[in-house]
Amino acid sequence: MEPIYQYAWLVPVLPLVGAAIVGTGLISYSQTTSTLRRPSAVFIVSLTGAAMVLSFLLFFSQVQGHEVYTRTFEWASAGDFKLTMGYTIDHLAALMLVIVTTVAFLVMVYTDGYMAHDPGYVRFYAYLSLFSSSMLGLVISPNLLQIYVFWELVGMCSYLLIGFWYGRDGAADACQKAFITNRVGDFGLLLGMLALFWATGSFEFDVMGERLTALVENGSLTAGVATIFAVLIFLGPMAKSAQFPLHVWLPDAMEGPTPISALIHAATMVAAGIFLVARMFPVFEDLPTVMTAIAWVGCFTAFMGASIAITQNDIKKGLAYSTMSQLGYMMLAMGVGAYGAGLFHLMTHAYFKAMLFLCSGSVIHGMEEVVGHDPLLAQDMRLMGGLRKYMPITSATFLVGTLAICGIPPFAGFWSKDEILGSTFAVSPVLWAIGWLTAGITAFYMFRMYFSTFEGEFRGTNKEIQTQLKREQLMAMGASLGPGAMNPQELTLDAEAEHGEDHHAATPHESPISMTLPLVALAVPSVLIGLVGTPFVNYFEAFIHPPSEEVEALLPWSEAFAEFEWSEFILMAGSSVGIGLIGISLAILMYAQKKIDPAAIANQIKPLYQLSKNKWYIDEIYDAVFVKGCRGLAKQTLTMDVRIVDGIVNLAGFVTLVTGEGLKYLENGRAQFYALIVFGAVLGLVLVSGIT
Repeated sequence: MEPIYQYAWLVPVLPLVGAAIVGTGLISYSQTTSTLRRPSAVFIVSLTGAAMVLSFLLFFSQVQGHEVYTRTFEWASAGDFKLTMGYTIDHLAALMLVIVTTVAFLVMVYTDGYMAHDPGYVRFYAYLSLFSSSMLGLVISPNLLQIYVFWELVGMCSYLLIGFWYGRDGAADACQKAFITNRVGDFGLLLGMLALFWATGSFEFDVMGERLTALVENGSLTAGVATIFAVLIFLGPMAKSAQFPLHVWLPDAMEGPTPISALIHAATMVAAGIFLVARMFPVFEDLPTVMTAIAWVGCFTAFMGASIAITQNDIKKGLAYSTMSQLGYMMLAMGVGAYGAGLFHLMTHAYFKAMLFLCSGSVIHGMEEVVGHDPLLAQDMRLMGGLRKYMPITSATFLVGTLAICGIPPFAGFWSKDEILGSTFAVSPVLWAIGWLTAGITAFYMFRMYFSTFEGEFRGTNKEIQTQLKREQLMAMGASLGPGAMNPQELTLDAEAEHGEDHHAATPHESPISMTLPLVALAVPSVLIGLVGTPFVNYFEAFIHPPSEEVEALLPWSEAFAEFEWSEFILMAGSSVGIGLIGISLAILMYAQKKIDPAAIANQIKPLYQLSKNKWYIDEIYDAVFVKGCRGLAKQTLTMDVRIVDGIVNLAGFVTLVTGEGLKYLENGRAQFYALIVFGAVLGLVLVSGIT
């Protein structure tokens, strides 16, 4: 198997080659390349497929016990200072390669149907390929410095893809918001990275962890300073994985096409943050304060994301807040030391969340035939309903993903989420209680989405709802522009205007096979992949574990079942499934059987409802503090610059001008006149000295 490792560098390079060739064609021969739509797509998908095959070969080799393979070369040196680059293939890298390549490959296949009529079809494939290459390069990086290089490339690609439809104001604003928010986290990551290098003299993960621990133990570095260094590093994953308070970019990222939403939320950008925490685990695990902070940030993010998802009507934004919540679970697991459980949930979540997003894209694709190419109408669940009879494959796979994320056995999400909750309970019952409650909220809002979208009567042709949605949008626009920007009469007239004549049917239809085939393919791991991490025989834990730990050999199934502590498992799993069933039951009563009126409940708890609907007012707070605050500071700085700085400079110039104008009359070239001036000066000095 050694030759496979020697060519492992091809995994990120193959998608990069596809992006480079197609991108060069778009730059140099734009019209010709744009017409070669299908050949360009086949070329890029084939290269990604080849990278996927190579990733599986590396993964199977690692499963069979191949030792860690690292290949590096000297990139820069000056005296004793040396920087190396290269690649490393270990258990974590091999697992991530499989996750990223499989999801990327299926997303690219799906894209052919979803973007079939988009004029930017070829450009989108080039961006997807570059994005995948950047994430794969990050995964196999052997040190923190190289990870940072690909980390920034991932951020750049997300900017291009979120703002792909840059003609829309929302997309242009969203990509800038994502870019700036991530710059905050990345600046902290850069500072922490440089600080750790100053302290330990290395960018290697294990070396940094060992040396930092030794420095703290011998007193060369205080625990507080080491904690600050680690927290700065954690700011990067906080932004990339949308953890509070740097989570605000993730819901707005839904402005990009749905395939990239699936890729960002499942296997690339948000997974990069969890991956970096796993790589930096040797540094974090010996700093209790940092681990506690990671756990609480993750726990709060999980609860906050779930609480906001309850009131979302946009199907993609509901899934976005769901991703935020699930990422919080992963961070919670990392913070309580459940390294394997966090990565297990990362793997299971990648498959069922990619499927859920692609299902939402299939729904939007079908809705656009009825309501037109208007995201406001095509993505709002209030205009859906009854889609199960029109889109049976999409509805069935969405239900599978919903059951998986709700933690219903035997679906994949049950095993991974239950392992996180069990590990959390052993460390902190308070954190467990919040995570347990969040599991119930998750089940409620996910089945709310399912029933609102696929059950009941189809509402897509209801003009009253369409008009109401337009009126809400225009009222929001008027509020953002300020009082007096648009009067109520204009709002009403605009809201009652026709939304467009680009709809073609009275009912939606199932998506083409290029879109439904990836859904079916992703449904398989969403059901079965959790079985590799059962608490009876945990193959995943035996494969993935922190470098500092050794895992005992697995027992045969018969012995494992005999020795397993069933009482604890039944208690913990039963409680998590029970709270999930309660959430599902409430969703059935409110949105399927209509026995409970959601509007009545919202009126009874109006403050909490408004808090959820307005996303905890975080965006408004940031706008008031940071956006308006920065603008106010800029205006004050401009005033100071114009009146004081420029005033002093202008005054100096004016004085120079006036004195120059006066002195030019004294310079007439006559010696007698100069002698008179000298005599007058001497006489003046004599008089002054005589007086004093």
